[in-house]
Amino acid sequence: MRRQTSPPPDQTVVRPITAGVVAGLVGFTGSFVVVLAGLTGVGASPVQASSGLMTVSITMGITSILLGLWTRIPITVAWSTPGAALLASTGTVQGGWPAAVGAFLICGALVVLTGLIPQLGDLIARIPASIAQAMLAGILLQLCLGPVTGLAHNPLGVAPIVIVWLVALRFWPRWSAPLAFLTAAIVIAVHVATSGRAIDPASLSPHLALTTPTFTLTAMIGIALPLYLVTMASQNVAGAAVMKGLDYDVPWRASMLVTGVGTIIGAPSGGHAINLAAISAALAAGPEAGPDRSRRWIASVTWGVVAIVLGVSSAAFTTLVALAPVGVIAAVAGLALLSTLAGSLKVALAQPEDLIPAIITFVTAASGIAIHGVSAAFWALLAGLLVRFILQMGRRHPAL
Repeated sequence: MRRQTSPPPDQTVVRPITAGVVAGLVGFTGSFVVVLAGLTGVGASPVQASSGLMTVSITMGITSILLGLWTRIPITVAWSTPGAALLASTGTVQGGWPAAVGAFLICGALVVLTGLIPQLGDLIARIPASIAQAMLAGILLQLCLGPVTGLAHNPLGVAPIVIVWLVALRFWPRWSAPLAFLTAAIVIAVHVATSGRAIDPASLSPHLALTTPTFTLTAMIGIALPLYLVTMASQNVAGAAVMKGLDYDVPWRASMLVTGVGTIIGAPSGGHAINLAAISAALAAGPEAGPDRSRRWIASVTWGVVAIVLGVSSAAFTTLVALAPVGVIAAVAGLALLSTLAGSLKVALAQPEDLIPAIITFVTAASGIAIHGVSAAFWALLAGLLVRFILQMGRRHPAL
């Protein structure tokens, strides 16, 4: 009698688990410095920024696990990297950090409404991709200058990071940003050892810093609305499209409700926004997660566990960043965002008829201006849509 053999473990559990671990490590180490930069940019103290990083990590981990177990689809939830870049370029608004926390709450509520009111999602989808991506590119530009300015101000500290990033981009592109961070960690360790700076052990312990939110009109217009638009257009809509390309239909309403509620819950402790993963979604939902599509959801659950574990260690990552010599962290953040900037510019300039509106949107967002305390991102979107509408007047189907 022949004994039946079970499928190789590599085809059932090992590969999706491995894919989830890789996705979690790449996603966290590749952009956590951007999250810290964004939170400190709108007024968070180091302790509050560490709390925010821990919060978004844990909430995106929990929601990834919930959606994966519930839907049996490899849905991954991530923090809003474009949203963090937006915060970094916005600066402190009227009301300071409490007003920013209030804006995070409003952003989460808008995402929930998007899940409850389909027309709101349709309205977001009507924003031309060229305008939305031009706004994002303008936001990212200042951050992406970090490697250039870092090389000018601290060539010995930044050059090794850039070199490792470039070599990794050539041979192991997925690991380019994490390896750049690892090199930065070595540079920081050498700097600490040679400078004699002491590390307070208490700073390595996780700490949750709660903030009572305040609500100001400036923060609503300057942070909440742009954060919502960037998160929706660059993350949620893009993430659903990536999953569609992999033959997975993301339950839109459930995803918006879960990530919106997660954002609301995490806001008082500094979490800015969580959303559907976009670029990194393919790591957990693609062929690398195993040939058995029915088991790829294990990758999203694993992603969630890794995110929670790394989130608990956020205080150590924040301390590492605080000890960095001049230019090092800005260089790592800029290198991590270069591919996103390139993708945004490609989409923004793809349609010849939208070239001028896109360029106006881009330069307005890149200017960093704040009129009446309202960030450049809002004015960039407004300017781009207005110019596009004027240039299309008289055509058969003028668009907003």
